[in-house]
Amino acid sequence: MRHKPNLIPRMERCEHWQLRDPEELRGRWREEFPGYRELRLELGCGKGRFTCEQARREDGMMLLAVERVADAMVVAMERARDEQVENVRFMEKDAAGLRDIFAPGEISRIYINFPDPWRKTRQYKRRLTAPDFLALYADLLPEGGQVWFKTDNEPLFQWSLESFAQCGWAVESMPEGTPMTDYEAKFTEQGLPIYRVVATRPQGGDTP
Repeated sequence: MRHKPNLIPRMERCEHWQLRDPEELRGRWREEFPGYRELRLELGCGKGRFTCEQARREDGMMLLAVERVADAMVVAMERARDEQVENVRFMEKDAAGLRDIFAPGEISRIYINFPDPWRKTRQYKRRLTAPDFLALYADLLPEGGQVWFKTDNEPLFQWSLESFAQCGWAVESMPEGTPMTDYEAKFTEQGLPIYRVVATRPQGGDTP
């Protein structure tokens, strides 16, 4: 993504929607957002199309969106501001550091939409459905908590199904009609297949 001009002032104009020091909320997210029945997490929100639509559909939950690329996140923040979506907040963070942000069981669901497939074998451990990441998610989610995963990359999808199975996660089909990302809308318009699955955390959170 190209560098956004005036990135800092643009982000400052959306500061209501950004959490700059989320580590300070570890273990007390419910105190920070007491009016919401649950907290959900999106990894890699991109430009925020899915983020804002999902939040609008379920205004009783707070959606926390994590994005490493500030130039993408500012577009998502501006979308939330312009559409006045109040039940979403954004964090410029890496998913690898989630244990520093959330205590065990604080997140009820995780969305992973069209992540980087990391195609080279030596990069597989970076995939957001790799066993180490699944162990991380198992720590964040309560029993029965889920990961909702979408991709257009069939090899990544098949590899992810194997990873879920290896780590004891039960998988099922994703309901139809979930909000689209910008990528998904583009691929769907082109008639390309989208691969979707819902994976449920193993009992006890144990992974091999």
